[in-house]
Amino acid sequence: MTLSPFAGKPAPAELLVDIPRLVTAYYTGQPDASISTQRVAFGTSGHRGSSFDLSFNEWHVLAISQAICLYREAQGITGPLFVGIDTHALSTPAGASALEVLAANGVTVMIAEGDEYTPTPAISHAILCYNRGRTSGLADGIVITPSHNPPQSGGYKYNPTNGGPADTHITKWIEAKANELLANKLAGVKRISYEQALKASTTHRHDYVNTYVADLINVIDFDAIRDAKLRLGVDPLGGAGVRYWSAIAEHYRLDLEVVNKQVDSTFRFMTVDWDGQIRMDPSSSHAMQGLIGLKERFDVAFACDPDHDRHGIVTPSGGLLAPNNYLAVSIDYLFQNRPQWRADAAVGKTVVSSGLIDRVAKRLGRRLYEVPVGFKWFADGLFDGSLGFGGEESAGASFLRKDGGVWSTDKDGLIPALLAAEMTARTGRDPSQAYRALTDELGEPFSVRVDAKANPEQKALLSKLSPEQVTSTELAGEKIQNILSHAPGNDQAIGGLKVMTENGWFAARPSGTEDIYKIYAESFIGDDHLKQLVAEAQTLVDGAISTK
Repeated sequence: MTLSPFAGKPAPAELLVDIPRLVTAYYTGQPDASISTQRVAFGTSGHRGSSFDLSFNEWHVLAISQAICLYREAQGITGPLFVGIDTHALSTPAGASALEVLAANGVTVMIAEGDEYTPTPAISHAILCYNRGRTSGLADGIVITPSHNPPQSGGYKYNPTNGGPADTHITKWIEAKANELLANKLAGVKRISYEQALKASTTHRHDYVNTYVADLINVIDFDAIRDAKLRLGVDPLGGAGVRYWSAIAEHYRLDLEVVNKQVDSTFRFMTVDWDGQIRMDPSSSHAMQGLIGLKERFDVAFACDPDHDRHGIVTPSGGLLAPNNYLAVSIDYLFQNRPQWRADAAVGKTVVSSGLIDRVAKRLGRRLYEVPVGFKWFADGLFDGSLGFGGEESAGASFLRKDGGVWSTDKDGLIPALLAAEMTARTGRDPSQAYRALTDELGEPFSVRVDAKANPEQKALLSKLSPEQVTSTELAGEKIQNILSHAPGNDQAIGGLKVMTENGWFAARPSGTEDIYKIYAESFIGDDHLKQLVAEAQTLVDGAISTK
């Protein structure tokens, strides 16, 4: 990983995106469906791209929107469609394009009052609240967002009636239909003008802010936070939750300062990420320099990305917590402080999340539910309460209401942030101090992620590796205990390989967008052992995917 000279520094003018050019390209570009990079492609978090390279523009949005209308019709989904957009420059025009198609198809659409930006978790929450107690006429949702990705990015997510990210069989159907519409030059796409769509009898306004904020009392202990008189800080990173944080502070009478209220689609107020990109990633110390610099002002502080489905926690005692570290702390706290949760409610994690979570779950006597990368794998468990918590290594998490009912089935960056305040108030320790106490008891993990080159043929081989192809019996001086190509929680393919020993593990997965593969590694012995793990992992994987 080569660090950019701009990393951690304020974004210089030459890195700022030309917004007029970006939006013009959104409306004028015509993607070629015969070129793979210009087709609709749903990854773990929807379709993403940029109008500059014809991977996300009006054609994509019109085609995806029509495909969703056809999917809803095929599935008999007749309830309202909750729609939200984030603060990326392409999200507003994409939201308008989507509404033109949805209204033309007679879909009942719920858009935000006052054209407010809407976080992903507010959409999930709205779907679940509407559907509670219903067996027909169910609602679903759309979020126009590329999450934490750079300012030139656009994104489109579909959340079905369970409120969570769409499963693969749904996205494959929508993807295929959308690409068929692209190939046919949008023939078959129904559309009316934006002015007509706004006035349509099927278009309604919904108060996302206040309905979400008022219900938070059922997830977080605000009395404890208020009684402890904590000084809290939040940086929305110019995202969709800017007004939500002010509303939370007012509604629950918290001493909460929103340190940055700017919404600027160039995101010029950010410090630059490790690779020289402006990226609103609350788990990156380079992107979070602004809030880290204010850590002494607050008892605990936090940030979220533009659609507020990811969190970052900053404490005066430890600065920015690594996402895995905070997940482990959250799990340890929640399962000891939510007595109304089901006794058999499990702990959900992805295969590349920390082994410390495994140790915490074992100490708590809770079942571990380990799944491939992608929050969609947690949706059903969070929905029915069989999962108390679902979290992934990239700072995405959600958990149940205090009574054990479902809160959101998509990632929610606000509630883990507020939980950091609750645990500080109730235990007298901030999350960094809680993490140190946890590692004193269970061991401290050392972790890293590295990228290695791989051509498409090698990436295909890696995604199909089987445990039998690994002939080594030892890894970094320890006996190999398990080799996984499928996640133990749901037996779904992880798209790579995970190799585990008593005190370490590595996982290797091909990138979906670049000619590289990623190695995640963790050691409970130390940094030298971690380096040995990575070196042997690269040798092992390179040998297994050799095409010579």
